[in-house]
Amino acid sequence: MTKNRVARLNSLLREVLSEVIRQEVRNPLVKELLTVTRVDISGDLQHAKVYISVIGTPQEKEQTVKALQTAAGFIAIHASKKVVMRYFPALTFKLDDTVEQQLRIDNLLVKIKLEQNARKPSSESDDPSA
Repeated sequence: MTKNRVARLNSLLREVLSEVIRQEVRNPLVKELLTVTRVDISGDLQHAKVYISVIGTPQEKEQTVKALQTAAGFIAIHASKKVVMRYFPALTFKLDDTVEQQLRIDNLLVKIKLEQNARKPSSESDDPSA
């Protein structure tokens, strides 16, 4: 299977799954502040990892992932009505923590920059004529 087709399927599934979760899933454990960040479908199109980002506490994030995994069959049935595929892949939901990692890296870079500025000698001591 060509990489281009897999990339198109990943994009299509991301949009469709996001729509199905938002409109069809009625589980109170699924947080409303949820985004399907990406989908990685296997080369044989039998399995798909669905990465989601959830705004909330770590406990709420974990509950949301578990609730979605429980509803994976329901979500797959509704999504398969919108995407024409011979076999719809089995869905596995995973928490995407790249946003938190990016924020942590940004905070570390800010701290490094502040520390570098604090260590710089004053410009007066750099002047040889003084």
